[in-house]
Amino acid sequence: MNKLVRSRLFWPLMALIMLLIFNALFTKNFFSIQIIEGHLYGNVIDILKNVAPLALLAMGMTLVIATGGIDISVGSVVAISGAIACSIIDGRIGNFNNSLIAALTLALISGLLCGVWNGLLVAKVKIQPVVATLILMTAGRGIAQLITKGKIVTINSAPKVNEYYFIGAGYLFGIPFAVFIVLIVLVFILFFVKKTAFGLFLESLGTNNRSSHLAGIRVDKLKLITYVISGFMAALAGILISSNIKGADCNNAGLFIELDAILAVAIGGNSLNGGRFSITSSVVGTLVIQCLTTTVYALGVPPQIISLVKAIVIIAICLFQSNQFREAVFGRLMVSKKSKDLSAKKGAQIS
Repeated sequence: MNKLVRSRLFWPLMALIMLLIFNALFTKNFFSIQIIEGHLYGNVIDILKNVAPLALLAMGMTLVIATGGIDISVGSVVAISGAIACSIIDGRIGNFNNSLIAALTLALISGLLCGVWNGLLVAKVKIQPVVATLILMTAGRGIAQLITKGKIVTINSAPKVNEYYFIGAGYLFGIPFAVFIVLIVLVFILFFVKKTAFGLFLESLGTNNRSSHLAGIRVDKLKLITYVISGFMAALAGILISSNIKGADCNNAGLFIELDAILAVAIGGNSLNGGRFSITSSVVGTLVIQCLTTTVYALGVPPQIISLVKAIVIIAICLFQSNQFREAVFGRLMVSKKSKDLSAKKGAQIS
């Protein structure tokens, strides 16, 4: 039992289960699912659909954090990729004839290039990760604004709008198509980190950078790869977000989403100092965040205090993940209980 409690996946799953139980008791029709035109609708389906971009970002962020780094530029990369994709589909840039394939390809390439930029600054130039990615975080939205010429791009009347809309808001077999994208990416990454030496190298690098270098691990190349993956994930998330709203709003797309991605990694029990990591736990962390968001909205909590409610719940989750906190709280309770039992036993012997 103790081994199960110490598992990274245990506490995120417990938090998610507790949230679901709370909704079953106090949120009316939370688990109600309707079938409309062959599609599933309901709060649970909304959670799965809306969590997709954050789940993608959290997967990439987990790999970066495992190396002891951080990537706070993913929100800006989301804006850049969405701006490129929507501008091409709407025929605003280039001579691509509103090509969906060109839009998706160039949007994903932009994420790769952003990842290469961050990776080179961190791995080759040796700039601290938070500073290196802060550069793109600051400049990225300006780049997105240049792409859209400072306007909000809407593609409601574009020739390929329905095909693009399907990526983020379409349904396949009654389930949101974005869910299938996340599952495919998750399986691929899990295979990559579990069935190859890549995951072991990441843990080694995050645990001790110097020792990894002396052991022959190509530390710089490994860091570069993780930032490229993070950039790619951010670009894919940007496609999902922009396709879901049929447009690109460079001011608000992906705004502060990097904080939720980092938070999801922390909720998943992964150390922000690097080392051992769990992709699955991070994905569960995103489900916790999205479930909590859906819950507070379903309960009609005033918008002014939603962030406060989320902060309190998330602090509690993170505290219960701490072995020191559990030992400090429950250890004292166990000692107190043992003292009472011992006193009662002595009293019985005296009598």
